Amino acid sequence: MTPALYREIAVPQGIQGAIAIEASPRLDENDWVLETIEKDTIMVGYIGDLEPDKPEYGQYLEKYHKNPLFLGIRYGTLWNRDLGAMLANADFVSGLKLLAQAGMVLETANQTPGLIDATLRTADKVPGLRIVIDHLPQMEPPSDSAARGAYESNLRELAKRPQVWLKVSEVIRRVDGQVPTDPNFYKPRLDELYGIFGEDHVLFGSDFPNSDQWGTYETVMSLVRPYFMAKGRAIAEKYFWKNSVAAYRWVKREAGQPVLLPAKQ
Repeated sequence: MTPALYREIAVPQGIQGAIAIEASPRLDENDWVLETIEKDTIMVGYIGDLEPDKPEYGQYLEKYHKNPLFLGIRYGTLWNRDLGAMLANADFVSGLKLLAQAGMVLETANQTPGLIDATLRTADKVPGLRIVIDHLPQMEPPSDSAARGAYESNLRELAKRPQVWLKVSEVIRRVDGQVPTDPNFYKPRLDELYGIFGEDHVLFGSDFPNSDQWGTYETVMSLVRPYFMAKGRAIAEKYFWKNSVAAYRWVKREAGQPVLLPAKQ
């Protein structure tokens, strides 16, 4: 998938800018993605892949920090990693503190109840670090009542942290071999997550092109657009772009992309 192909699919849906999210643990892929998105101004940023405990981490973080398109890193359960276990590693925590000092974001992937717990502990260990939780709608909450209670409690605690946002991505899912396309099917899960995090800490994510295994880009938009537009234009704008500015601190690259004006004094 290239920015040009993405533009063809996304622009007709009203998309004017996007952030690429890492899809490989290979260190050199960071350079390839940055070189690729630099050529197309629909791309306003990139969340890369660095391991905060590695000896070379500081060197590469300093290198990528000089590129305004490099906005942060993703770490969670992908690539046989375990955020919770790594919090006992002093070098790893120091690496996250460097990330926070650089003004970059940590995105967590892919969600499990254990990762939610680890994310909460990360937010408390490194309170200056901005964190984006991705792909939660598709995760099935625990069926055990005690585990479900702990999971919900952790989410509510995370929602109290001003530096944490929930990316409402991977909304679409398969049930009994079928992919429901009725927005009402997804409303209870969206109501639950929106009710916890509120209008200022939810943001849009398409999960494209990974989402193609469940439905088209148009289908993804048809599920979230009516839900947030029903809450009024002001809240829809927060979800579709304004909250992402606060979370990622991306910078406008082309005329059609909106900007946040300074608040009136």
